[in-house]
Amino acid sequence: METSTKTPGRLEHFPISFFAMVMGLSGLTIGWEKAQAVLALDLGITPWLIGVTSTLFIVLMLLYMAKLAMYRQAVIQELRHPVKLNFFPTISISLLLLSIAFLPVMSDVSRALWMAGTALHLVFTLYVVNVWIHHEHFQVHHMNPAWFIPAVGNVLVPVAGVPLGYQDISWFFFSTGMLFWLILMTIIFYRVLFHHPIEERLMPTLFILIAPPAVGFIAYSRLIGELDAFARVLYFIGLFLTLLLFTQANRFLKLGFFLSWWAYSFPLAAIGIASLLMFERTGQDIYRYLGLGLLTLLTGIVTLLLARTAIAVRRNGICVSGH
Repeated sequence: METSTKTPGRLEHFPISFFAMVMGLSGLTIGWEKAQAVLALDLGITPWLIGVTSTLFIVLMLLYMAKLAMYRQAVIQELRHPVKLNFFPTISISLLLLSIAFLPVMSDVSRALWMAGTALHLVFTLYVVNVWIHHEHFQVHHMNPAWFIPAVGNVLVPVAGVPLGYQDISWFFFSTGMLFWLILMTIIFYRVLFHHPIEERLMPTLFILIAPPAVGFIAYSRLIGELDAFARVLYFIGLFLTLLLFTQANRFLKLGFFLSWWAYSFPLAAIGIASLLMFERTGQDIYRYLGLGLLTLLTGIVTLLLARTAIAVRRNGICVSGH
């Protein structure tokens, strides 16, 4: 018997990881904003991309707040889950990404989103790290790149924070993000090298490895305003990890669809935008071609992800027990 997407049972199992969609669409929006700036073109798509992304965020927030109101225990279980816990900061990251997207067009809206996202992300980071420190049930096989999500959000703060005038706050969050990136990068490589492989449904989260150095490069460039040695190190770490994952494309192409596929989108946006920024800073065409190529690939991937997600929702493949 087919179940309606509006039945209480579907809402009870509405996953927090849905907010990764907003991260992907925000990355696409910011990427096309950057591309238009680099190419000195106005394609007229920015308002549409911002509108779609903002609408999606509002819809998902309303659904998740309804879940919190009606199925409080289900939300608490997600907060205590060793994997799902790390997706709660996707809410604050979505606010930060929307603040970056709004920055060139509506600075007042950008400021409000940035302040809300920054404050909320600090709360999430403190909560998640406290859970990590005082846990009673985590095992090494629970570790996967989704654990990077709280750290990535911290690194995002300077991207809009510096232009909005919050220099010291931006340095605080950047430093926090870099600290946890180094810690978690070490743990994740220990986990994948010496323990059993990451399960299939979480394999796409390996792309999250690209995000901290790529976003870190963009944020650090905002903070110091120039291309120094450390900025180059961050960019090329991100580029190497991108190449490393692309050499494993056949493995990813064989995977069945899971909501975790959205982990492909934001990291690709981050390294694409970072490449366009490298072009701006160096004037070397290879970075422009690389950035535009990655952005084109990202556009195709996000289109595919939207279609596959819609099909999965319609077929009751998402928002069911166990997902």
